[in-house]
Amino acid sequence: MSAMPGEHGPITSAADVDLSDYAFWARPMSERERAFELLRALPHPAFYAEPEVSFAPRGPGYHALARHADILEASRTPEVFCSGDGGATNIPDMPPEFAEYFGSMINMDDPRHARLRRIVSRAFTPKMIKKFEADVEAAATKIVDDLLDRGPGCDFVTEVAARLPLKIICDMMGIPERDHGFVFDRSNRILGGFDPEYGGGDPATVAEHLLTAGMELDRLVQDLAAHRTAHPTGDLTSALVNANIDGERLTGQELGSFFILLVVAGNETTRNAISYGLRLLTRNPDQRALWLTDIDGHAPGAVEEIVRLASPVNFMRRKVTRDHEMNGTLYRKGEKVVLYYWSANRDEAVFTDPLRFDILRTEGPHVGFGGPGPHFCLGAHLARREITAMFRELLRRVPHIEGGSPQRLHSSFINGIKHMPCDF
Repeated sequence: MSAMPGEHGPITSAADVDLSDYAFWARPMSERERAFELLRALPHPAFYAEPEVSFAPRGPGYHALARHADILEASRTPEVFCSGDGGATNIPDMPPEFAEYFGSMINMDDPRHARLRRIVSRAFTPKMIKKFEADVEAAATKIVDDLLDRGPGCDFVTEVAARLPLKIICDMMGIPERDHGFVFDRSNRILGGFDPEYGGGDPATVAEHLLTAGMELDRLVQDLAAHRTAHPTGDLTSALVNANIDGERLTGQELGSFFILLVVAGNETTRNAISYGLRLLTRNPDQRALWLTDIDGHAPGAVEEIVRLASPVNFMRRKVTRDHEMNGTLYRKGEKVVLYYWSANRDEAVFTDPLRFDILRTEGPHVGFGGPGPHFCLGAHLARREITAMFRELLRRVPHIEGGSPQRLHSSFINGIKHMPCDF
């Protein structure tokens, strides 16, 4: 049986690290950083037995890619390292019943992946995102207005960081404000599947919680889609249900899976980057002072550095389609590899003093939005816009706001912060 959080010994060598032990992901951040430093130093990627879950049979194990170079190469070679055979967002293969709600394009390969991305990507070009710029700015202003009215001592995650991406994604899709809290709660349940706060205290019921949350979000968007088919507006749901690009349309199931991907990935990841960003500024007052000297000028570099160190998504999984040698290691057909973006973004072979927060850093590229290739984050432009707008408002109007000790999400997939007090 895996050790419970707090029952583990010190990490002194790579042999002490087991990424499939759920207790590992409850260790302090400094211990996690040490563990991945040891894994990056190995001559070949470590190989682990798969974690045991109640909703899927245990697979043959996986190679843990911890180095930046390995992750870049695997990302650029999707014909070898595929996403669609069993899914990319989980280490065990995704059961068929999960695919109905979570089988989005992130868990597909070309040509089906390319078809879906072609349909939905027109809503996420820089030109389209610029149209939302005023909405993002107005939402950030309102959030800081409310923060100042409420005063210090609030939960920064729920009262500030979570509100901006949630509002923008829901407004884009045309989800009415009365349902925003519902979307927030169900996305928490999906990405916090094993965290006791979100109903994941009993591993035997995790599958039921995940499927119920997915089903409820799917029902919400299907009801909206039915209305928008007959009564289209200017929102993204109207555009998607009525889109006909070169004769291609989204099916109802594809729309539901895309919506779940959008609200979960677009809400949770940006929320965690903003939360992590405040914590970084609190612990690095020199970088806060530097950013304050030129808020707009330093924003692009600061945002990239926040995303690098936050790395909201810890990993994605791939399956090997044929025997392939990469960086001196032979990967056999059918084997799994797990791309640990969080580790790659701390790779000392790429980033000088990688744990240091430096808003002027020019090294990279980081893989906080995924690696290069067909699965690079579709919402990266929007996420950058939201993070920029939020910190512009905070630095201009609450320049000395600080984030207290964070309460972290217990998850191997998401590097999340559930709660964090703030003071100013």
